[in-house]
Amino acid sequence: MQNNQPSAVSRRSFMRHLAGAGAGLTLARLGQAAEPAAKGKYMTGFAAPKLERVRVGFIGVGARGSGHVNQMMTLEGVDVIAICDNHPPTLARSIANVVKKGRPKPTEYGNGAEDYKRMLERKDIDIVIIATPWEWHARMCIDAMKAGKHAFTEVPAALTVEECWQLVDVSEQTGKHCMMLENCCYGREELFCLNIVRQGLLGDLLHAEAAYVHELRGQMNEVAHGTGSWRTFHYAKRNGNLYPTHGLGPVAQYLGINRGDRFDYMSAVASPALGRALFAKAKFPPDHQWNQIKQWNCGDMVTTIIKTALGRSLMVQWDETSPRPYSRHNLIQGTKGTFAGYPNRLACEGLTPKTHEWTEDAKLEEIMKKYEHPLFVKMGELAKKGGGHGGMDWLMLWRVVTCLREGQPLDQDVYDAAAWSVIGPLSEKSIANRSASMDVPDFTRGRWKTTPPFGIVT
Repeated sequence: MQNNQPSAVSRRSFMRHLAGAGAGLTLARLGQAAEPAAKGKYMTGFAAPKLERVRVGFIGVGARGSGHVNQMMTLEGVDVIAICDNHPPTLARSIANVVKKGRPKPTEYGNGAEDYKRMLERKDIDIVIIATPWEWHARMCIDAMKAGKHAFTEVPAALTVEECWQLVDVSEQTGKHCMMLENCCYGREELFCLNIVRQGLLGDLLHAEAAYVHELRGQMNEVAHGTGSWRTFHYAKRNGNLYPTHGLGPVAQYLGINRGDRFDYMSAVASPALGRALFAKAKFPPDHQWNQIKQWNCGDMVTTIIKTALGRSLMVQWDETSPRPYSRHNLIQGTKGTFAGYPNRLACEGLTPKTHEWTEDAKLEEIMKKYEHPLFVKMGELAKKGGGHGGMDWLMLWRVVTCLREGQPLDQDVYDAAAWSVIGPLSEKSIANRSASMDVPDFTRGRWKTTPPFGIVT
């Protein structure tokens, strides 16, 4: 179950700033096209009818999808009905893994890139898990929902503003969930931050910082098949934050984005695009396809600044090229304290000895255990055993299945998928226009003002 009540501090802040935020929104939107009218039910808080068993079809079972198949088989009440992948060895491997676990052999769909549509015609599939190249995510989610299935997609959910709106419209029209599988919302430190924020321990929230810094040049070795075989072309053709959600999703939940606050406008800058060309020159022969790319467009580091309707500031960074240690940054700052990740540090009135110095290591671990998120207290050890990025993948899927079987609202909804993903295409537009400010669409169509923040799952 979930406690959706915000802390007294955040409730006071919300009421105090709401009038000003509404006026600011009106001024900012003068002369601009209105948000498109809603075409169906509001999906925040939507609970689909209970499913006695969750019958799953998978589209894409490569690097991420195969892990989802394996982890879903560890969850009670799940049936793997069908698997679709257009790479025969990859498809055969996941089919064999299901059979090896003593499960009935899933039906195979591997007759080309569009064969997933044939799978969607089945009446014995309740949800579809999508782990394909980015450009397929939105269209597959839309097709799945129109076919009567709940859609769960890897990140990002969409690559254009138009696709984000299509996801929202189709989810509302069909009454089907569309959830982006943002696993980082289920990490231990992210859940801890959510808990102390909801308890008001950091005071009124002012600022957040998030990142996805992950050196992935090695994926360029995947030329004929694998993530690098398609993802590398995105770095060549586009310039923006192509993968915003891993850092952004958790801090958006802390801030109550789409639930009491929302992203209002943003701008972005990009560094020079040097690292991929240098890597290609060093690692591949001159006639290799990576060395035939005349210009790599995507900056090695992209920095985005977002302003929210309640006036908070947010920095989001993305770098998958530079030789730099992994980080999601994960900083949340309030009037009483600040938590920062990578490494974990805290300075907070009433919790730490000092506020002008970080509390780290053993002392911070004591605080984290005291304020551990109830979900991690309940499921943390099982999640670690379940695996996937320290257990966050398993915990995410466990929550999905639990909510579906108990008829509860999901932790993330289509508005989250759209708002977190849209930072990608908007950052591209901003960079292409000398870092011009870009309005972030209100995918809730104003309903964020009366929607309570995401609560503490227990």
